[in-house]
Amino acid sequence: MSAPIVTGLLAYGMSGRVFHAPFLSTNPQFKMKAVVERNQKKMVADYPEIISYNTVEEILADDEIELIIVNTPNFTHFDFATRALRAGKHVLIEKPAAGNVAEIKALFDIARENGKQVFCYQNRRWDSDFMSFKEIVESGRLGKLTEVTLRWDRYKPQLNIKPFKETKDTPINGIVYELGPHLVDQAIHLFGKPLSFDKLTTIQRELSEVPDYVNFRLTYPAGLVVQIVSGLLTPEPLPAFVAHGSLGSYTKQRSDVQEAQLIAGMLPNDDAYGVEPAGMEGKLVTIGIDGEKSIEFAPSLKGDYVNLFYAVYHAIRENALYPITEEHMAWQMELLEA
Repeated sequence: MSAPIVTGLLAYGMSGRVFHAPFLSTNPQFKMKAVVERNQKKMVADYPEIISYNTVEEILADDEIELIIVNTPNFTHFDFATRALRAGKHVLIEKPAAGNVAEIKALFDIARENGKQVFCYQNRRWDSDFMSFKEIVESGRLGKLTEVTLRWDRYKPQLNIKPFKETKDTPINGIVYELGPHLVDQAIHLFGKPLSFDKLTTIQRELSEVPDYVNFRLTYPAGLVVQIVSGLLTPEPLPAFVAHGSLGSYTKQRSDVQEAQLIAGMLPNDDAYGVEPAGMEGKLVTIGIDGEKSIEFAPSLKGDYVNLFYAVYHAIRENALYPITEEHMAWQMELLEA
C-alpha cells in the first residue's frame, strides 16, 4: 500500500468529531495529523497525538500535510478551500462546497493550476436507505419510472442555537444549503442533470429569517418527474424515498443509523456500524402479468461512509475518478442558487 495521506482538519466541532475524525483515525490509508482550534483545545482529549494549530495559516504552512478538510461554516468554504489549494494541498470540502456555480468552477480551475484535486463531501450517497433505494430504482423492477420523491422531514420549530445560521445577513444559509445539497446530489447521482426545474422556498418558523422549507420539481426525459422536499416543521415524517413506475412502487422511511452511531461513539470498524435495525425495511409493490399485486419488504444494504474516504484515497494516490465530479457540483449549485 502507498503511504497514508497526511490530513488536517480546519475544525473539531460536530462535523470534525462525528464525520471525519473517526474515519481518519481508523483507516490506515490516512494519517490524521493536525486540526485548527482557535479557542478551546478539545481534540487532544480524544486524540492525544494530534497537533492543534491556532490558525488556518499555521496548518497550511505544515508541509507534511497533503489533504485539508474544510469543515467550517458554509460561508467560509470557498475562501479556505482556495487558500488550501494555493498552499499546495488537496481539499475535501463539506457541502455546500461554494456559494454559486462561478465559485465551483473557480475551485476546480485553481486545483488544476496547482496540480491538486477538489473533493466534495457528499456522504449521503452512502446512506443505507439511499443505496437500497438506488438498487431498486436501477433494477428495472418498477418498470418505466414516472415519479420519484426524495424528502428530508424534520421537526425543529426552535431557531438554531448558532445565531449565524439564522440570519439573512449570513450568505449560503438556510435549509436550501443545509439539507438541499444532500437531496439534490442524490437526484443527480440517480438521474443526472434535469431537463428543467422549478424551486419554491419559504419561511415557516416564527422569527426565522432564512428559508426553512424548500421544494424542487425536476423534469427528466420520458416524462419522469422528481420532487425534492425538505422542511423543519413536519411533526410526522413522510417516507423519505418514494418511486412509482409502470410495474410497481417502492417506499422507504429514512433509516440510516450512521450519524446516530457516530454521535454515540461507535467507530466505523465496528461490525454493527451502518446496519439498519429490523422493522425499517422498504416496501416494494409490483404488478404481475396477471395484474395481481405482489408485496415484499426489502432490508437495506449496509451504509458505509468509509467508501467516501476510500474514493478520496484512490483519487489522490492512483488518480482514480472521484464519483462526485465537477459536473455534478456545477449542476447541484445551479439548482441551489436558483
